[in-house]
Amino acid sequence: MLYLFWILAVIAIDQLSKYLAISQLTPYHAVPVIDHLLFFTLAKNPGGAFGILQRNGFWVLIVAAVISLGLLGALLFADLRDGSLKLGLAIIAGGALGNLLDRVRLGYVIDFLDFRVWPVFNLADTAIIIGTGLILLRLIRRAGP
Repeated sequence: MLYLFWILAVIAIDQLSKYLAISQLTPYHAVPVIDHLLFFTLAKNPGGAFGILQRNGFWVLIVAAVISLGLLGALLFADLRDGSLKLGLAIIAGGALGNLLDRVRLGYVIDFLDFRVWPVFNLADTAIIIGTGLILLRLIRRAGP
């Protein structure tokens, strides 16, 4: 199944990037990558997306697990014939599972991408946004004239 490859690829890239971030960065110390634009700043996020619900880590873990299982179920069992929708769901599932692995293993999600105008995030979050974008583009094209 091609979509399983995408899920595993996103998880692998996400986990490798987080391993590198942990091994090379000091927590909460910004390292400039692209002057005044991108910094690497190692942060621990026990809450939800972009740091919301910081004191509700257990519930965030439960919701993340349910969403991840729902995405996998949709990919495996739903009659989805549209490749764009399946690819988007696979990329979202990979990102969700990458962050879920952190939550289960560490109790928090490792973040390190810092644009200074947005909360610190990671490649799993980026995959979730890209997958969502693919799905939205497909739905907009389908609904068009």
